[in-house]
Amino acid sequence: MRRFPALVVAASMLAALTACAGADADGCDSGVSGGTASATIDAPGELGTAPEVTFPTPAISNSVERTEIIRGDGDLLELGQPVILEATILNGTDAAVLQQTTYAPEGGSLFTIGDAGLPALGSGLECASVGSRVAVVASAKESAAEGAPPTEDSIVYVVDILRAFPSRADGVVQLAEAGMPSVVTAPDGTPGITLPGGDAPTKFRDSVLRLGDGDEIAEGDQVVAKLTAVDWDEETVVQSTWTTGGAAIVELDSAAVGEGLTRALEGKTVGSQVLAIVPPELAAVPQGGAPSESTLVYVVDILGTVN
Repeated sequence: MRRFPALVVAASMLAALTACAGADADGCDSGVSGGTASATIDAPGELGTAPEVTFPTPAISNSVERTEIIRGDGDLLELGQPVILEATILNGTDAAVLQQTTYAPEGGSLFTIGDAGLPALGSGLECASVGSRVAVVASAKESAAEGAPPTEDSIVYVVDILRAFPSRADGVVQLAEAGMPSVVTAPDGTPGITLPGGDAPTKFRDSVLRLGDGDEIAEGDQVVAKLTAVDWDEETVVQSTWTTGGAAIVELDSAAVGEGLTRALEGKTVGSQVLAIVPPELAAVPQGGAPSESTLVYVVDILGTVN
């Protein structure tokens, strides 16, 4: 089975991003445009294959710059969209490769536009088109996540954008079911969950909040999703991909997902938003950890699959 890991980098490369205002020629407000540093990046080769990246060193930028090396003909990316990509990340001072994805056939890594874990990349890919190879150059400060010390060097990202998913479930709103938690969504799709009173339920239950018209989720699928989980007794959020603006790949039938969440998603359709009550005996058990003692409430936006 193919694996689609999340794109991550060392903590020393992570801080907060402040992007300049602006708009692309296509009218998409990205806040990022081409610059003298990004224009010098050369990365020949076919999309999806590992490039030999060269540029005059040092590549220096005081902000975030983006230049398209290969221009794709797909849709322009918006904040919150998960994408499958391949990437080569280099030190701008000496062109040393800091990280490179696998560039395996039919592979790729999951990343979300606007993800705070890689802020310069999260900003730099906004308004790029699917099917593009882009060069992003960012200062050390703007390449680092909040709270992490920046390096002294600019960072160069060469990214192949292979595929994109919607930023949120876009199915038709369904009638709420009696006795289930209520869910309202913010304009960006972030769900807010209000639990009914009473003791935590002891039986599994699920319902569809939005009904999508995409493919049906099947046993063993790897589902691209955004999700929130709430502990019923503590009334606290214990997991949320919305916190950093990211997404997740939920591999059904795996120990990391558990029977309850698998049951909630199997048979549902892409584009749906699903609400599920998962009792402790159906919850995932962390590797080497103890079984959960809590009933969890999940809200999951099903954005696609990567099987």
